[in-house]
Amino acid sequence: MALVIHEDTAADAAQIGGKQPVLAILTVDDDTQLFRGNRSNFADIISTGRESGFIVYVLTVKKLKLNRKTLDGFTFEAASENWVQRKFPFPDLIYNRIPLREDELQPEVRRKIAACMKHPGVQIFNPKFFNKWSLFKWLRQSKTTKPYIPETRRMLTVSGLGKMMLQHKFLYLKPVSGKAGKGIMTIQLQPEKPLPYRLKIQGNKGSTTYNCGSIGKLWTRIKKESSGERYIAQQGIQLAALNERSFDLRTLVQKNRRGQWDISGIGARLAGSMSITTHVPRGGSVEDPEKLLVSVFGQDEANKLLNKTRTTALIIARQIERGSGRSLAEMSLDLGIDQDGNIWFFEANAKPMKFDEPDIRQRSLERIFQYSSYLIKMKGH
Repeated sequence: MALVIHEDTAADAAQIGGKQPVLAILTVDDDTQLFRGNRSNFADIISTGRESGFIVYVLTVKKLKLNRKTLDGFTFEAASENWVQRKFPFPDLIYNRIPLREDELQPEVRRKIAACMKHPGVQIFNPKFFNKWSLFKWLRQSKTTKPYIPETRRMLTVSGLGKMMLQHKFLYLKPVSGKAGKGIMTIQLQPEKPLPYRLKIQGNKGSTTYNCGSIGKLWTRIKKESSGERYIAQQGIQLAALNERSFDLRTLVQKNRRGQWDISGIGARLAGSMSITTHVPRGGSVEDPEKLLVSVFGQDEANKLLNKTRTTALIIARQIERGSGRSLAEMSLDLGIDQDGNIWFFEANAKPMKFDEPDIRQRSLERIFQYSSYLIKMKGH
């Protein structure tokens, strides 16, 4: 894909801006391909923004100069299918889509985001990735969200893990900064077996199983596999399953044109036959949530569960925002329903991936600009 540089003058760019609202999609530089991130997603956001009357462009942290009126950014020209560099007006809103935690943790990136948050002329969406441990801490602080949280502890010592195994025969081990199911393990205690501790480790497609004779041996193996990453241990939930494949619900929650949390859609992910997670890259599949729930619980119960999922997702999103102490714009939530129809919270992502369901996808793009318009209107008051 070629890069074309257009040297628009700053004056032209400012004029193009006029009174149009401006949103910049923030990412980081990349030596080989200009900037990092999901290009097709960025192109979709730019085109939806145009339809909503916005100027939208991709902006890298390096090119974000807080004291300038115009900035160098990238836009996608559909006709030539090229990303082109142009001068753009300084943004009213910055939508953080820096794709990787390690990029976001770079000192210069952290400094720039902190400066944006202090800057009176800038509103920034989704200041940073969530940390799993913080999420559970925030959700435990409220009586309304606490019941949805499986028991979760930091995995620090072999004795701590032993205590947890006394209470729960099945545990999930998850990296604190994990993404897309990477590094997840499960432990199952089968006391009647000669090697009672069964450790399963999620690989790229399938999983590897180790059977250990003692908790000491189990701990050694876990430490080796976790290679120094920080982990949490979590009570294992026996999720509702179809043909022995468990499933969970992915709920997209975004702020709407009134500035309130709203459900943009619910999708379902069915685990791959050899996988311990439902993530599609690891063999999971995209399914219709209602069909799955009906096949397990029947129509009436499925309707109740879908409504309950919507209400629960909104309660959780509000509490995460409260706990984070920041204004957030969107998040996706992984919720599970166990065999008795109870809802459980597993994960929230501050930078939701593209949903595969076309209707959810379309709504998710439109909501970005509906909420942006709300923010700009509020700022004008």
